[in-house]
Amino acid sequence: MGDGRWRTAGSALMRVIVVWAVSTLTMLVLAGILPDFQLQSDNGDSVTKIAFTAAWGAGAFGLLSALVWPVLVRALLIVPALVLGMLVFFLNGSLLLVALRLIPDGRGAANPETAVVVAAVMSAVASATSTALAVRDDNAYRRRLSRLADRRRRRSGADGGRSGPPGTVFIQLDGVGHDVLARAAEGGLMPTVAHWLADGSGHRLTPWRTDWSSQTGASQLGILHGSNFDIPAFRWYEKETGDVVVSSRPASALELQRRAIVRTHDGGLLTLDGASRGNLFSGGADQLALVLSMAARRGKGRRSRAGYFAYFSDPANAVRTALSFVAEVGREISQSTRARIRKDAPRIKRGGLYPFIRAFATVVERDVVVAAVIGDMFAGRTAVYADLVAYDEVAHHSGPHSRDAEKVLARLDRSLALIVKVAEHTPRRYRIVLLSDHGQSPGETFAGAYGLTLKDLVRAGCGLPVPRRAQRTKSGSEARDAVRTALHRPVEEGGTDTAAAPSDPVVLASGNLGLISFPDIDGRATREQLDRRHPALLSTLANHPGIGFLLVRSELHGSVVLGRGGAQTPVSELADGEGLLEPFGPGAADAVRRTDTFPHVADVMVNSMYDPTTGCVHAFEEQIGSHGGLGGEQSRPFLLHPRTMSEPMASRISAGPGADGELVGAEQVHEVLRRWLRECSGPQVPLTSDDADESGGADGTAAAAG
Repeated sequence: MGDGRWRTAGSALMRVIVVWAVSTLTMLVLAGILPDFQLQSDNGDSVTKIAFTAAWGAGAFGLLSALVWPVLVRALLIVPALVLGMLVFFLNGSLLLVALRLIPDGRGAANPETAVVVAAVMSAVASATSTALAVRDDNAYRRRLSRLADRRRRRSGADGGRSGPPGTVFIQLDGVGHDVLARAAEGGLMPTVAHWLADGSGHRLTPWRTDWSSQTGASQLGILHGSNFDIPAFRWYEKETGDVVVSSRPASALELQRRAIVRTHDGGLLTLDGASRGNLFSGGADQLALVLSMAARRGKGRRSRAGYFAYFSDPANAVRTALSFVAEVGREISQSTRARIRKDAPRIKRGGLYPFIRAFATVVERDVVVAAVIGDMFAGRTAVYADLVAYDEVAHHSGPHSRDAEKVLARLDRSLALIVKVAEHTPRRYRIVLLSDHGQSPGETFAGAYGLTLKDLVRAGCGLPVPRRAQRTKSGSEARDAVRTALHRPVEEGGTDTAAAPSDPVVLASGNLGLISFPDIDGRATREQLDRRHPALLSTLANHPGIGFLLVRSELHGSVVLGRGGAQTPVSELADGEGLLEPFGPGAADAVRRTDTFPHVADVMVNSMYDPTTGCVHAFEEQIGSHGGLGGEQSRPFLLHPRTMSEPMASRISAGPGADGELVGAEQVHEVLRRWLRECSGPQVPLTSDDADESGGADGTAAAAG
């Protein structure tokens, strides 16, 4: 035992010396290349003196990076993540300037701009060297994992390490539809997934069907907390408070999570030794990183940015991610420029802050979440659920079938390959489940196709003023004509008629799903009330070629679905494959019926048209890849799981499967995932604080940060 410890200490010391030597050499090379970086006095020094100066500077920089950098990162957790990423270079350069000032006789000097470059290069080289040495030192790597496994076995009373019950890692590929995944695997874009799908690989791909609200807020709340009741869209208006609930706002996410827990009387999928990474909701996990619903919470491990600390506490990680961030910004600018030059259609504007938002989603969020998952696996946690949002963000702006989106899928596959490789060495066995929360449907935006937004059309249908650009469009003219006809006014009159309206309607968009609410009408407005106030509104909307159907409540017939040419079907009589909902496929009728029961369903629910031939919809937002309503691939996500797990439909689902045996709704997926966790028999003891410290801190990411 003593000899082993001495060998471990000797190996660690040797790695430090090698990294120091490489850093010294790097500093010497940079001093020879960069004119504003010097390691000698103005009168010149001997080669030995210069080498000593470089060694001193490299050692001081390495020591500051190890001791001061973690303190700086923790102090900056209050800074937004995007800003923190941009500060990485400045902070690293500042540490180098301090290190140069510590060199005796003032022989080290650099201007601030050069210091940033030198610090970035040295951190990258040191990281590469350290990683290469760690990879080669398999014995040290295995000893560390063995210590983690031994410690966990002692605390759990188990006697077999990897022979014990397996853990489960759920990786959510946000926005990746079933068909997109299958095509990417078949086309070689995702070799890891292709291997899983190959004959004899031991994995099964299962599609499932979303609710009407096919978006992350509804799907992930249902998956993690077992209920997405009263989630009509990504954003909606609540009359009793006058608030607009938006799933991506921390306060809204926390409230939605609270409502789900009250309804189910259960903390969530991850309450037993679980970790939630990069999600909108916690799932009841104790270990959190980048969880939106916890963003406003205080206390250790509860703040939304706590997950950044363990990752960015290593300056090499920070520099590597920052460099990748800058490269991704350049990649987006290049891709959008080529799209404009080629005059790709459909196309939307991708300027402003979007390149930086995309880089955060595809680089920073990915790196931190993957590192957190790896740390959780090192720690031997029982259940991990992580969301990778990169594809969803790019597909919204470039299209779900674009080359840009395909490249993101390829990079996500490499992250999956890393997680799979780590699983071969973790203290316990892991089953890796891949899933998505929804897909995306392509199509030109509603505004791009018709020259006006849904809000413009609603205002025109209500006889309210609309922007001049909308008035000049064909749709705008038709809407104004419909208003005049309904009010028995001559069509040729000039100006814009205004009907009496105590307050303007609230018009919200969630992909190709629109929600219209009238704040001055108590409760859910009826068709008859709207016809009296705005006689042309419902007919204007229902007859528009860009709209598929409307849902509104009637005093005479109950809730009804309205379509073109005066078509009307009571919700109670809706049937798949018939009438207004025929183009939207199986499950559409049940999805509309369920949403109709929600307390916060909008006065008028608007679903865009859907072309089954092309698979296209019209988003009411600026998105050429969208989700949120019914129509096409957006409603068909997937589950990809080892065959050792029971089939998703192996037992009766409480909500009742679809007629075709398909999983229907996020709540059913929750039941399947919960059953899979229960199938792992054996002791499942939550981690103690000692286990968390051993695995790299409360967020478990330090193990991967090295």
